[in-house]
Amino acid sequence: MLNTIIKQLTLISHSRWYWWLLIIGGLASLAVGLYHQHVLEEPPCLLCIQVRLLISLLVIIAIVGLFTRQNKWINAIAHISVVLTAVGLAERSYQLLGTERGFVFSDCGFNLGLPAWFAIDEWLPWLYRVETTCGYTPEVIFGITMAEALMVLSVLLLLLSICVSLVSLFQIFKKD
Repeated sequence: MLNTIIKQLTLISHSRWYWWLLIIGGLASLAVGLYHQHVLEEPPCLLCIQVRLLISLLVIIAIVGLFTRQNKWINAIAHISVVLTAVGLAERSYQLLGTERGFVFSDCGFNLGLPAWFAIDEWLPWLYRVETTCGYTPEVIFGITMAEALMVLSVLLLLLSICVSLVSLFQIFKKD
């Protein structure tokens, strides 16, 4: 049983479908956020924009992973990068959910806190500009809020990416 799971995770770690799933899932998440912002007129808060930045980073990492999946070292670095991004995404999602539910009290202003040389909120304001303070997130479907959906999806991504990363690292260091 364990060998079967390891073999499947090994296949996933080198599969183009894994990387395509991350790319498509990330782009779909960004599209949902933009739909809520521009069509449903739900302005994004600081935490929402930070989540968008992390999802954008995830898409970039997945594109690199897709094209370099046959190189063991770069593949492992891409998988570890996905884990680190998923950790950040889970943490930001937790903060967003906590702010929405009232179990996290934080100061949520309008400054992304990025350095002046990386003014992405000025370059792409339609995607990365903070427009409101944190409070609640809109309902996505069946009474599930965006914060709840992000929390579940980011934890699932984190668990999957940890497993795939461990297998990827194991492939590098195993003796042939």
